Amino acid sequence: MPTDLIEIDCENPDSKAIERASSAIRRGRVVAIPTDALYTVVADPFNLHAVGLVFRAKGREIHRSLPLLVGDAAMAEDLAKEVTRRFYALARHFWPGPLTLIVAASAKVPLKVTGNTGRLAVRHSRSKVAQALIEKLQQPLIATSANISGQPTCRSGIEAFGMMDGRLDLVLDGGLCTGEGSTTIDITEPYWRLIKEGAVPEKEIAEFLKGN
Repeated sequence: MPTDLIEIDCENPDSKAIERASSAIRRGRVVAIPTDALYTVVADPFNLHAVGLVFRAKGREIHRSLPLLVGDAAMAEDLAKEVTRRFYALARHFWPGPLTLIVAASAKVPLKVTGNTGRLAVRHSRSKVAQALIEKLQQPLIATSANISGQPTCRSGIEAFGMMDGRLDLVLDGGLCTGEGSTTIDITEPYWRLIKEGAVPEKEIAEFLKGN
């Protein structure tokens, strides 16, 4: 399928562009958007056909889980099997922002989304484009890096279009994203564990948790 490209203002997203992307997501399509952590591929995590399209679009191994973007901590709580005091402390302090938290997934999250692990990575982004989509759809979104697996994450809409043309329904082009990738930590065990360091330094998380 040919991929469409629509320009969007990251600070003041146009309602028509948001509606176009929302409509595509409702139909089970895959869309690339600018966020505070580079470009991201988004889709409906509750539509298993859409989940499969994300894996195919990226050439991603099916045992690898797909992170989700949420609109707030309450939406993340609804996706988690249990919510700990540590989760609330981290969410209050670092969200919205580039920190991804891995939690035990609730039964409502398709096992395919978790890569059959039962664990789910969630994040509340500062991106106004992402927030507008989540508010429009009233649900979380799959949010995985906009790239073909093994390739660098795209920093612009044109890059995303060039790399993934024919693999996506739509690219919202907000120009260049200069943010670092998100830091990911696992909080499913008694001791938290760094999975990937990004915009939030491990030292900052460790110092914050000492007092909480």
